[in-house]
Amino acid sequence: MTFKRWMYRGGRPHTLARVLNAGWARIHSAGLLPKYYVTLDVVGRRSGKTVSLPLAMAVVDGRRYLVSMLGVNANWVLNVKAAGGRATLRHGGAEKVILTEVDAGQRAPILKEYLRIAPGARPHIPVDKDAPLSEFEPIAVDYPVFRVEPAETSQPAAGR
Repeated sequence: MTFKRWMYRGGRPHTLARVLNAGWARIHSAGLLPKYYVTLDVVGRRSGKTVSLPLAMAVVDGRRYLVSMLGVNANWVLNVKAAGGRATLRHGGAEKVILTEVDAGQRAPILKEYLRIAPGARPHIPVDKDAPLSEFEPIAVDYPVFRVEPAETSQPAAGR
């Protein structure tokens, strides 16, 4: 078992991973790394408190995507679903977003790009980053992908 898989054994970050994630979240938020390294802030489904974690954001055909390297039961995935897709991305500033889950049939090219930019995710996804798209298709259902869209910032005035 690789060190990175050990830190997330059981599909959850253990103590060391949580400490490292907190540090990386601060660095990603500050905008010190390339723009595809972001911090996701989402309301915890049980605690009601904002949960922050560092993620790599894949860009495919000009659209932005977040991928769960730990699969469908990752805490942030469950939190995003419970929050109706509402979240905030931070990278030098804050952007309110809506995360919409992508159909498994459309995930293969996104997963491939994600593995290219996120070396820390490679031990968790059982396909080589250089594999053809056809090898990503059978595993796509196991790794949720969310399209990132700006949240509407203005609401129509009542009674208009």
